[in-house]
Amino acid sequence: MRVAMIGSGYVGLVSGACFADFGHEVVCVDSAPEKIAALNQGVIPIYEPGLAELVAANAKAGRLSFTTDLPAAVAGAEVVFIAVGTPSRRGDGHADLSHVRAAAREVAKALKGFTVVAVKSTVPVGTGDEVERILREARPEAEFAAGFAVASNPEFLREGAAIADFKRPDRIVIGVEDPRAVEVMRELYRPLYLNSAPLFFCDRRSSELIKYASNAFLAMKIAFINEMADLCERVGADVQQLAKGVGMDQRIGDKFLHAGPGYGGSCFPKDTLAVIKTAQDHDMHLRLIEAAVEVNDQRKRAMGRKIAAACGLPMRGKTVALLGLTFKPNTDDMREAPSLPIIQALQDMGVHVRAYDPEGMESARGLVEGVAFAADAYEAAQGADAAVLVTEWDEFRALDFRRLKTLMKAPVFVDLRNVYPPEEVLRHGFAYEGVGRKVDHALVRHGDGGVHRLSYGLAAAAGGA
Repeated sequence: MRVAMIGSGYVGLVSGACFADFGHEVVCVDSAPEKIAALNQGVIPIYEPGLAELVAANAKAGRLSFTTDLPAAVAGAEVVFIAVGTPSRRGDGHADLSHVRAAAREVAKALKGFTVVAVKSTVPVGTGDEVERILREARPEAEFAAGFAVASNPEFLREGAAIADFKRPDRIVIGVEDPRAVEVMRELYRPLYLNSAPLFFCDRRSSELIKYASNAFLAMKIAFINEMADLCERVGADVQQLAKGVGMDQRIGDKFLHAGPGYGGSCFPKDTLAVIKTAQDHDMHLRLIEAAVEVNDQRKRAMGRKIAAACGLPMRGKTVALLGLTFKPNTDDMREAPSLPIIQALQDMGVHVRAYDPEGMESARGLVEGVAFAADAYEAAQGADAAVLVTEWDEFRALDFRRLKTLMKAPVFVDLRNVYPPEEVLRHGFAYEGVGRKVDHALVRHGDGGVHRLSYGLAAAAGGA
């Protein structure tokens, strides 16, 4: 099939490359000439494992191409995807649909023959109706009225695992009422359907809301386990054991029950805010989602206080090494990353921040000031009063703690992702602070035989750092 993908950002590029890999002929369109020029030269504007290789293979095979010529791409397509950005609108938090509307107007001018216009961007309920209205107003002629159908086809891609998610999805949601469009979309996704991926057809508005409801539910699950982690710290329980015991209940499941510094990224923050605003527009409050957003916002900055408690006050003049900056591993995405409010909180205390991230430092440079960026984890830890694991990149899962201890000014390790068993860190003479974990700090011994003890969360070395 012939597919036009309007928008060559994260969703559009991954989806276009995967459709091409299924054998479809895909043209990815973008209004930025420099992006298209780079893509035509094999330069991928985002970091996503396996994407560069997938794009190169399908471009070489002639199934995937890139252009700024939207009319030419749309005129030859059987399916046109709108996959442009819908960021939170400044001032009120509603989803900004300006790029969706602009794309719909341009698509309308170029349509030829029956075409399915599928909205893959994450959009509020009713956006498909608006896109259909724009198409009809742009082309009022009677023969055009039956020449298109508008569908909702939300994406459920996790950054860092997007290709696998696209090719092995839990479900493919398609909101459409036109039976002709049902058959077109069924044929488009036939390669996945043959692999038993559930193809779920529903009405368009339900499809639009499924995307928001899914992300909001996962965000609430993260906020829930983070609050349980706080309770574990107060009562002396272990959040990882709690999560395992709770997650064994099949009605709940173990996914997204990992305590940490809060969620971030391009989806959860803006999508929870957008669905809250949608409800408010209809004179109601989504109180559970509102609470999850509040919990998450407060948690990120609270991590700065957790680090300070582990180091011992006062903090002014101390150096803290942050290991990881992106909101999750295997991406260079810094949007709403917990590291940003953590850095701000530490700097407000007068702390010198040194940081290292395998992929996110270039993006971070434009978002933070006064941070020293290091070449690796060990350079970041040189002379530091604490090392803080913020993002659980694989290369941080086997740190050489003997080496770290020789480099650091004080042996304090704050594990905001609970990557390490406390006893492993403690036996190397470090003070350890995790999230929602019970730690016997009496096990910490320095090379001189002195014992490093912590009253909960506060470093108090016996003759030590």
